[in-house]
Amino acid sequence: MKNKKLGLTTQIFIGLIAGAITGVILNYLVPASTFKEEFIVGGVLYVIGQGFIRLMQMLVVPLVFCSLVCGSMSIGDTKKLGDVGARTLIFYLFTTALAITVALSVGNLIDPGVGLNMNAIQTGSSVASAEPTSVADTLLNIIPTNIFQGLADGTMLQIIFFALIIGVILAKLGERVETVANFFTQFNDIMMEMTMMVMKVAPLGVFCLIAKTFASLGFDAFIPMLKYMFAVLLALAVQCFVVYLGLLKVLTGLNPIIFFKNFFPVMAFAFSTATSNATIPLSIDTLAKKMGVSKKISSFTIPLGATINMDGTAIMQGVAVVFAAQAFGIHLDMMDYITVIGTATLASIGTAGIPSVGLITLTMVFNAVGLPVEAIALIMGIDRILDMTRTAVNITGDAVCTTIVAHQNNAIDRERFYKKHVKE
Repeated sequence: MKNKKLGLTTQIFIGLIAGAITGVILNYLVPASTFKEEFIVGGVLYVIGQGFIRLMQMLVVPLVFCSLVCGSMSIGDTKKLGDVGARTLIFYLFTTALAITVALSVGNLIDPGVGLNMNAIQTGSSVASAEPTSVADTLLNIIPTNIFQGLADGTMLQIIFFALIIGVILAKLGERVETVANFFTQFNDIMMEMTMMVMKVAPLGVFCLIAKTFASLGFDAFIPMLKYMFAVLLALAVQCFVVYLGLLKVLTGLNPIIFFKNFFPVMAFAFSTATSNATIPLSIDTLAKKMGVSKKISSFTIPLGATINMDGTAIMQGVAVVFAAQAFGIHLDMMDYITVIGTATLASIGTAGIPSVGLITLTMVFNAVGLPVEAIALIMGIDRILDMTRTAVNITGDAVCTTIVAHQNNAIDRERFYKKHVKE
């Protein structure tokens, strides 16, 4: 019988555990020596680990730019459903901004990075916080004076702004610019494939990054990692069971418990696959058959949500920002948090509905407020465990939005929604 190949999630988790064990052994059992410090920890582990970080950074600008152009091209098609499109877009952006706010609040409440001194293992990069910028300058800095310089410097808010405009114009001009639209679509496919190639070396990269961290910090790194994981899960629970339930009840009057009972099989499927895109057909079918939602609405809002509505990813990014800032001893002021909310909300538009891409755009969020990307080393291993949970939250947000929009447009059969729960 042919042995089943280990999935990427399993491989990365094995790399995380093996790296932690190796690091602890190096820290506590291997005597201090030039060979250990310079060849193993500062040599092999450092070069391979940082090489993987650089591969991730290499992807950020082209991946986000092309994804955003393609995403905003689909947003440009909102004329098809007019008012429905506008309401859907506003709802998605609102819930994503709310999700990142919840994440920052939970992160500051739990303090996941406190007690972890990442400065002890950081080599050759600046940890200084970015200079404070006024609200007016922050807003003006979104508009690029030279987009090529913005692309070269990785100034992500400018890249996002320019990409959104390009996408909307391509959608508006339609067949006249079909060649250019096809170029971005195909180049986006290339970047997705490159992302998958980079993620194939993730187990080795995570092993080296974690091993180097634990070789320097020992068991001191365990508690912050568990606190980070708990903070993300708590924020996801608040978003799913408080924010979504509340919005559904207030805006439609429907019973949120029945909604979750009806939609739970889709959530379970999303949890097992860790990809929003794979759940699109099942979501549309479940909303139609169990909730009475018109397919005219869901066939538009669900695919759009899989492209731009990444509340779970935004939550991970928010908690990760607090974790990294505390681990590196960097103070973030209110303006920094506002920047994180704005950047992560806009970045969600460019986050593809496939596993792991949220970690790539996390680099962009870190850059927006001057946080070192080394903290992603710790986050990555744990994140693979959390990825399935946040995917379930992502697609639940899409379904709640779809139900609300359908209700507002009289496109929901309330009798069918309650049918299975009425005494037969």
